[in-house]
Amino acid sequence: MARSNDDAHRRGASQGRDATVPRIAANLTMLFTEYPFIERFSHAAQTGLTAVEFMFPYDEDVDAIKQALDQNDLTLVLFNTPAGNWAAGERGIACQPERIDEYRAGVQTAKETGQALGVPQINTLVGIPTPGEDATTIRTTIVENLRYAAEQFGEVGIRALVEPVNNLDIASFALPTAKNGLDIINEVNHPNLALQLDVYHALRMGEDPFALITHHIDQIGHIQIADVPGRHQPGTGEIDFGHLFEVIDASGYDGWVSLEYNPEGPTEEGFDLMRQLGVLPDAPRER
Repeated sequence: MARSNDDAHRRGASQGRDATVPRIAANLTMLFTEYPFIERFSHAAQTGLTAVEFMFPYDEDVDAIKQALDQNDLTLVLFNTPAGNWAAGERGIACQPERIDEYRAGVQTAKETGQALGVPQINTLVGIPTPGEDATTIRTTIVENLRYAAEQFGEVGIRALVEPVNNLDIASFALPTAKNGLDIINEVNHPNLALQLDVYHALRMGEDPFALITHHIDQIGHIQIADVPGRHQPGTGEIDFGHLFEVIDASGYDGWVSLEYNPEGPTEEGFDLMRQLGVLPDAPRER
């Protein structure tokens, strides 16, 4: 599953990419943070990226985002539903029964914003349960809220996603594993709900993302990557990204693979392995 950093670099430099390369996007909430938010779009394009995502658009100027996407010929692939008080440590509210109305109002806000920006998918972070809440009530709340999101987003042609987050980084997160996420998706049983698979979170929980992609690709709507350990750019840790991209190719996945990591050093200097693997161009793209 994982290889040494040097081995990963050798594999990327020597093997080449004969198969269909994954389409690479970048999360602008985590990358290019050296610049103000709106300026990150142009820096992403100058790097050679053609698609972006971000966590939340709700405190931003939506018209300015639309203009930045258009001016830089970028595709917006994803953002999240409102997730509560992020600065206070909240990481979603879909698991909290006392906040169902708040969650569903957030779904409506996300739906309207998604229509304005033309986003194809919106992700829900289910969050951390209220201490002492009954486990059955928590699960029922998640299922009903995700079904509501899937129905509402489906009305305007947007797919709903749910993302597991490891409970080592975010203690007590309600869906810490991809298996938990798949189980919930099966229980919701709605055709407009899929899994957002973050390879970093899966590995942190001891799961095999290669097997998850191979066996559950029909339920995976979006893939995010960061190296392990450290959650930095590919090439700084142990993941064999050459093999990972081969597995993604073989699965028939036709979505985006998004870079969602904390850059180690300047963002623009962190794409060497991606260029070696042929998933980003050697030179910045012309616009």
